[in-house]
Amino acid sequence: MSSTDKNLMSQLLPAMQNVQNVLNAASLGGKIKVSTVHSMAVLTQSDPPSSGAFDPATSDTMRGLLEFQRNTGSPFAINPYPFFAYQSDPRPETLAYCLFQPNSGRVDSGNNIKYMNMFDAQVDAVRSALNAMGFKEVEIVVAETGWPYSGDANEVGPSIENAKAYNGNLIAHLRSMVGTPLMPGKSVDTYIFALYDENLKPGPGSERAFGLFKPDLSMTYDVSLSKSSPTPSTPETPVNPSPNPTASSGWCVPKAGISDAQLQTNLDYACGQGIDCTPIQPGGACFEPNTVASHAAYAMNLLYQSSGKNPWNCDFTQTAMLTSNNPSYNACTFPGS
Repeated sequence: MSSTDKNLMSQLLPAMQNVQNVLNAASLGGKIKVSTVHSMAVLTQSDPPSSGAFDPATSDTMRGLLEFQRNTGSPFAINPYPFFAYQSDPRPETLAYCLFQPNSGRVDSGNNIKYMNMFDAQVDAVRSALNAMGFKEVEIVVAETGWPYSGDANEVGPSIENAKAYNGNLIAHLRSMVGTPLMPGKSVDTYIFALYDENLKPGPGSERAFGLFKPDLSMTYDVSLSKSSPTPSTPETPVNPSPNPTASSGWCVPKAGISDAQLQTNLDYACGQGIDCTPIQPGGACFEPNTVASHAAYAMNLLYQSSGKNPWNCDFTQTAMLTSNNPSYNACTFPGS
């Protein structure tokens, strides 16, 4: 759909209909769904997410596709890449926003919703475009998303640390079932790009470095997807827990000496991920003492416990640590073990 070849675009819907007819003839029409994948370029507007809109130049073709998908129950497949968004705005705060790391968030001026990561913002921009065209029933599938672990010298963003952070935190975000602000409470079906490097692919070096595995079958980095994966190490700079708990036990608490400003950022980020922060609200069991440090400690630990309890879930840009000492007090219980 982002092609300038009008003849090619006009053949897309008939091709999908032909595939659907074959499936129907084989009594598989209700089991196998026919879709086509789109890049974010099908949107002429995506920021803020509430303004998401399809390109008017292809609106007739897009409407035909979406009517087919609504009638057959097939999903709209999109390829959001926060990596490319970061390349166009390579600031530290943008990197944190793209990697699901603690950040101050970005408020959608159209609906006052605060977004805490670029992935949700991009997916919701597509949701807004679908809704605006009258296709609220059509579900979204992320056909591919990922982050390269290396690239050319003039490329910003590619690194093993960033790739591991993005994919690891993406998996934790999806597993939490928080959803996106416009699609809360459910996980968007998402496919990570890619299992293997495409080592013959043309273009910049990053295009050949998205794989979790290299062409020789060696693992590039581990995000704990395979059953045989060892306990994954943190994608961020390692923290120094004290005492030394296992990755799946203990509590996540702020390190000593962290400023209230940073803790407030951590607090906003954690509660923005959909965890239950009512215990630290007025009247809650953990509201007192009414300090940023106390509230941040509860929220940071709850997010850690809810996101897989991997070491990188207790990083918070190197402001947190794991401990085996239970921080619960009085009637305030910190989840953990």
